This record gives sequence, structure tokens and C-alpha cells, in this order.
Amino acid sequence: MKYVSTRGNAPTLDFSQVVTVGLATDGGLYVPESWPTVTAAEMQKWKELSYPELVVEVMVKFVGESISRDDLLAMAERAYGSFTHPAIAPLVQLEDKLWLMELFHGPTLAFKDFALQFLGQLFDHILAKSGERRTIVGATSGDTGSAAIEAVRGSEFIDMFMLHPHGRVSEVQRRQMTTIADANVHNLAVDGDFDDCQGMVKAMFNDLAFRDEMGLSAVNSINWARVAAQVVYYFRAALTLGAPDKPVSFSVPSGNFGNVFAGYVAKQMGLPIQQFVVGSNHNDILTRFFAKGAMEAEPVTASLSPSMDIQVSSNFERLLFELADRDAEQVQAWMTGFAETGRFAVSEEQHKKVCQLFAAHRLSDEETKQEMRRLFEGSEYLIDPHSAIGVASARAVRFDEDTPMVVLGTAHPAKFPDAVRQATGEEAALPPRVAHIMQAQERVENVENNIGSVKTVVRAGVKRG
Repeated sequence: MKYVSTRGNAPTLDFSQVVTVGLATDGGLYVPESWPTVTAAEMQKWKELSYPELVVEVMVKFVGESISRDDLLAMAERAYGSFTHPAIAPLVQLEDKLWLMELFHGPTLAFKDFALQFLGQLFDHILAKSGERRTIVGATSGDTGSAAIEAVRGSEFIDMFMLHPHGRVSEVQRRQMTTIADANVHNLAVDGDFDDCQGMVKAMFNDLAFRDEMGLSAVNSINWARVAAQVVYYFRAALTLGAPDKPVSFSVPSGNFGNVFAGYVAKQMGLPIQQFVVGSNHNDILTRFFAKGAMEAEPVTASLSPSMDIQVSSNFERLLFELADRDAEQVQAWMTGFAETGRFAVSEEQHKKVCQLFAAHRLSDEETKQEMRRLFEGSEYLIDPHSAIGVASARAVRFDEDTPMVVLGTAHPAKFPDAVRQATGEEAALPPRVAHIMQAQERVENVENNIGSVKTVVRAGVKRG
């Protein structure tokens, strides 16, 4: 299995190389040279597998000969061994033909654990064989940071620098990052928004001299392995609800587009998915794209669902690559235009094509609270604001009410206690395994919102390490 850049001017790599480099040297994102496929007969056999066994069957399609099946299984068992629900990713029925897949039973109570616990295992496996040490830089709007830190804390092969927007993540999200005491972890609070943080991470990767000097790697969903690991739970949900004999649809609260793109990959592999619903808060660049066929950036404003407070959805570039029939020059033109003007548009034909599979919907903060309240009053089910957007969006724009719809439940409600309290009057208690963070000492460095300051901090931290 080989990987190519969405912008067409970077070396073709194998899976292990893609894991360690993250972003392509031309600024693009890596995708498989061609999509692997899964037959209906294979899917029928997959229904009987445990979650770690299913991880192996899906990942081997992307890994090729880079890693053995035995090693993949050992990594999967370690990665998901700390999840607290025996099903790993259980389905809860909310209404007729509407399910929520709870993806928050991992160590940091968010769906990011599914990809990052496995990615941490991949990094250690690959770096132990090569004898390398790498510097991971990442940006988070809330959940990626804690999940990535949990996955690599204490690693002898990795220094971790995680940027988050100061004052724009929930207290629980912040403390899950800043109370980690391992010396290889560095938390940087940036005076800006998530797009500023993400932009500086990309800038560091695009500075090839700095990239080589620091040995940079990525844990954000620009790293292909993140997307590949998330493909697994789409297969798990759909196979549980009747695939491959029956189609299934998915509703995904979306910010950076990596989670929903993993579902698109599953469909390309052969999983019968009828529709994807993309849910947004008032930072609704994705909803506006699916409505008009144009990507137009606007200022980011804080919301009840901070993990979606994004206007530059990095993983959307992978979908654009597919929409352009893998024309890397077209993708390069779109992304250059967006960087220069904050806008680009696809053709009418391309827009029509993408809307045959995707629909999108936005909710205001008040509408989000109404949905959280509706679910609690109807079934006493507490839900976080991001997942509530997914549920409401599914009900608003689904193509076919007879096709099972699965909402991806992206975070435990206790990660957003203020929103839950405002919506329902209830207290969402943190599980005992993480409750200690509310009293633990924090360790974080405030950094100016400019690339020079961040580079100085990273270089000094690596030198100390």
C-alpha cells in the first residue's frame, strides 16, 4: 500500500513513513494511492470479531506489509484495553431507526481516543524499530490534545507539544491536558483561536528546515493513521445494524472533518452507507459549503460546542481530492485561493455530486440546548452539546427515515458540565477515573500568537529533553 499527497508534489510513501511524517512536504495530505476494498463475504465474517480483531482486519488493508498481523493485534489490544465499556463502542437506541454510538468510553472520554490510543502504539512500534526520536506538535480545539497526550505520555521516543486556544476550551478539556506531569509533555496556551493554532502547526511542517531539525511528526487528523483507525467503528456500527445486506446512514458533528471523512473511506471500501449528515454550530463553514458549493471563511466565535469552533477544516482537502477526481493541480489551486482570499468554489457539477451523499445542518447555542433538554426530558439521557448537534441534524436533514441512522456520540457529557447544566439543570459527574484532575496541579506555558514564539518554545523544550 502506497500513499500520495493531495497536492501531487511530495514523495510517495509507505504506511510507516506516512505515520511518522504526518503532513506531506508539499503541504498536502496523504491518502492511499487507491482505495482498498472489502467484499460482502468478508464483512459477514467481520460481524463475529471482537473490536481489536476488527481493528486488525481494517488496518491491514492500509498497512500492507509494513506491520505484521500479530503486531497489529497486540497494539489494538493495548490501545483498547483501557476502555471501560465491554463493547468498546456501544450503540444506544434513541428513537425508531435512530441510534447513538457512544465513542467516549476511552481514557479521555472522547472519540479521539479511538484513533490516538492506537496511533500512540504505532509510533512506539515504528520508532523502536528505527531507533529514532520524534517531536510531535499538534493543535487542539479541546479533545485531540488530551487524547494525544494520554497516548504518548512517558514515551521514550517522543517529545509532545500541544497548542490550544487560551480560554476557548472547557475547564475539563484543559485540565485533562495540563495536569499531565510527564516530562515529555508540553502544553502551550496560545492567545488566539483554534485556526491560529492549527495554522502554526502547518507552518512548522511547511518550514522544511525546522521540520528536519526538530524531527516533526503529527497527531492531528492530518496524519493518515488517525483517519484509518476511525474507519473501524463505522464498520462496527453498520455491521451491527444489518450491513452489508442493508444500508446505514451516519450523522457526525464536525469541525475538522476527519471523523466524517473516515466514514467516507469506509464507503469507498464497500460499506453500504446511504448518507452522511454533517452537523455544525454557528461556526458553520461546512454547512455553508454544502448549501452553496463555496468554502468561505468567517471569524470564529465561541460556542457551547468548542471542539467545533473551526473555520479551516483541514481534512476537507481529502474530500476535495476525491471530488476533483484526484486532480492534485485543482486541489492546489483551491487551497492556494483559500489561503490568499479565504474563499474558493467548486463547479456546479461537483457540488451536485457531493450533495448526493452529504447533507449538512447548523444549530445555534440555544437550539443545541433545546435538543439536549429534549433528549433528557424524553429519556433522561444526558448528552454533550456536540453529540446533541449530531442528533438534531440527523432528524432535520436525513434522506430516508426508513434507513437506520447512527449519530456518532463524540464526548462524555461530563466534559461540558456548564452546557449540560444550562440545558437540563443536571450535573454531569466525571467518572472516577478522571475526577482527580479538578484538584490536580496544572502545568502550561502561555505563548504569543505568532509562529516565531512557538518555534522558540518548541526548540527550547526539545533541547531540554
